[in-house]
Amino acid sequence: MPKYGVTGPPRICVMLALLLASLGMLASCRTEAITSDETSVGIHRAIQNKGSDTLVNLALAWAEAYQGIQPEVSIAVTGGGSGTGIAALINGTVDIANASRAMKDEEVEEARANGIEPVEHVVAIDALAVIVNPENPVDQLTLPQLADIYTGRITNWKEVGGDDAPIVLLSRETNSGTHVYFLEEVVRLGDSENPDIFAPQTLLMPSSVGITSELRRNPRAIGYDGLGYVTEHEKMLALAVDSQSPYVTPSVETGADGTYPLARFLYMYTAGEPTGEIADYLAWIRGPDGQAIVSKLGFVPLSEE
Repeated sequence: MPKYGVTGPPRICVMLALLLASLGMLASCRTEAITSDETSVGIHRAIQNKGSDTLVNLALAWAEAYQGIQPEVSIAVTGGGSGTGIAALINGTVDIANASRAMKDEEVEEARANGIEPVEHVVAIDALAVIVNPENPVDQLTLPQLADIYTGRITNWKEVGGDDAPIVLLSRETNSGTHVYFLEEVVRLGDSENPDIFAPQTLLMPSSVGITSELRRNPRAIGYDGLGYVTEHEKMLALAVDSQSPYVTPSVETGADGTYPLARFLYMYTAGEPTGEIADYLAWIRGPDGQAIVSKLGFVPLSEE
């Protein structure tokens, strides 16, 4: 059997070495390609947008329209309530939190403790409508009457000019920004020292659909919802600040001019001042194209100022 010295390796060893080197180069190229692809995916990841159920249909319409003009930008929209969206912002799991109420001081403090500085962006105005079944003869209420109804001090429709029938109270659940707004501005009449709460018999609904479904079948029920969600199957009540003030029906016009007493801002929150794609998206929402969608869906657009 022939023997080989260290200076004369067999041809098969040389070929094997070349093959191994080639495989190594291919593996290196594949690793670089994967890294490059992952980087690309990272750059074009979806903008995560979560929160208010009042805002969810509007946010979905914005996302769809924006992706039509900026197809490289992906926007993932989910609801769950204002509290859910704000909690996700505090935890750093969303880019934009939708809210139908302003963030509470304790929520801002919790965010800052996590190294997040919330930045508020007003994106639309909503006229919160108080609604009843169309068969209900009551057409108008004052805010004090409404407060008495929802605290349980008034329990029969005849006490406010209606039929002799018990009032069935409907509300959004406690995680809803609309629930919080109604509690503060109606149940407590805007008084931060007022300890009043919803009457214990109030039925808490997980969504606007739950309120409207119950109203359609129950002529004794009363609820509230964003103007953009009210249909022909519900009757909106005219509201007055007190018995000496004019009664005003919710509409885009009365919400915009401030004559309707339950007009409120709708918000988007970001972690710090937005940059890049998120900044561009918010600027579009607040611009003429985004605000045209606000009007189309029955909400109140921001003024040009």
